[in-house]
Amino acid sequence: MSLDAFEVIGGKPLSGAVVPQGAKNEALQVLCATLLTEEPVTISNLPDILDVNRLLELLAGLGVSVERLAPGTYRFEAKSVDLSFFQTEAFRRDASRIRGSVMLIAPLLARFGQAFLPQPGGDKIGRRRLDTHFTGLQALGAVFNYEPEQRQYAVKASRLKGAYLLMDEISVTGTANVLMAAVLAEGVTQIYNAACEPYVQQLCRMLVSMGAKISGIGSNLLTIEGVSRLGGATHRLLPDMIEIGSFIGLAAMTQSELTIKDARIDQLGIIPRMFERMGVKLEFSGDDIRIPAQEEYEIQTFIDGSIMTIYDAPWPGFTPDLMSIMLVLATQAKGSVLIHQKMFESRLFFVDKLIDMGAQIILCDPHRATVIGLGRKHQLRGISMSSPDIRAGVSLLIAALSANGRSVIHNIHQIDRGYENIDGRLRSLGAEIRRIEG
Repeated sequence: MSLDAFEVIGGKPLSGAVVPQGAKNEALQVLCATLLTEEPVTISNLPDILDVNRLLELLAGLGVSVERLAPGTYRFEAKSVDLSFFQTEAFRRDASRIRGSVMLIAPLLARFGQAFLPQPGGDKIGRRRLDTHFTGLQALGAVFNYEPEQRQYAVKASRLKGAYLLMDEISVTGTANVLMAAVLAEGVTQIYNAACEPYVQQLCRMLVSMGAKISGIGSNLLTIEGVSRLGGATHRLLPDMIEIGSFIGLAAMTQSELTIKDARIDQLGIIPRMFERMGVKLEFSGDDIRIPAQEEYEIQTFIDGSIMTIYDAPWPGFTPDLMSIMLVLATQAKGSVLIHQKMFESRLFFVDKLIDMGAQIILCDPHRATVIGLGRKHQLRGISMSSPDIRAGVSLLIAALSANGRSVIHNIHQIDRGYENIDGRLRSLGAEIRRIEG
């Protein structure tokens, strides 16, 4: 059996400093963008996580030269791309394991006129349709076909042409895909209702450094003037804002003093403010965030005294990837909060594990949960549980580290998909955690 479980002995305060890894969601976008040019592209601060490593293998399978220059730094050269790799069983198997593989379509379509993709995998957090990707590419002139027997998508285009696009949903990966196609399309493309997350902004900056012409970066209206070719570039990933939020939640839950180094606070949006609403104290020094040890933290109420509601929204709203962390954080707070997960309908289904640990949570429906904070009067208790997805897995890990006694978390490859060496980094802060057979 593989070591696919964590054994955690909880209830111990942690201390020390941690440097957040490079942003997972940005990594998946910019890695796909290396296919847009035959010139070398160097990317640094890449996290050593399953999803990134699987995408690196896919790029290598397509014939991209992938050279590791240093830990987290790679040089890519997509001079000789082998499109026959699409038809191999290895491609179908590996591409279906990672949802970020959908962003291979646009750069291959833009440069070679065709792309194939098996139905991608990823987190089991509800319906995550791909219509936005394909309708956007169709508007640029692509012909799309779904082959249900092979569960495979095929997209072809002799020449992409610029168009006005009103995205039917604010999709980060959908925006990234259309953007990567538009930079090599003929004429001008406008993408309205575009996602404007820092990850998309970073992709835009990398494309501009490669020679793309993009205006409106950071807004929901992107204007792209197509160019005939792109050149090489050097790009560094932002720190992962989801990991930063995870460490803030960990510090508060375990009554620990932690410092998060080099956090790029200017790119965190309202994330720090939302933790402050939950009663967590944050101190900022340069680009570092210090979370002092707190015996208790109290959830704020709205001005009229009504119960606080935390809900997710497209950027610059609060990211859905931190909703699980907020829910766990609320279990030991003073006060109550309504957690409203609007964007995915299955992300709250891990609360049964928290209830088994002693948390007071009412699951109202697939999107909403009311948490009655225990105010540390009753410590969570350790149990055996399973990780359903990346974010819920880390949230359960935080709960286990704050709980009394021994917990076992199974299915931790889900956590490894998004968090680099999480057990080793937690041990460096004083956590008692080890990998065991799952």
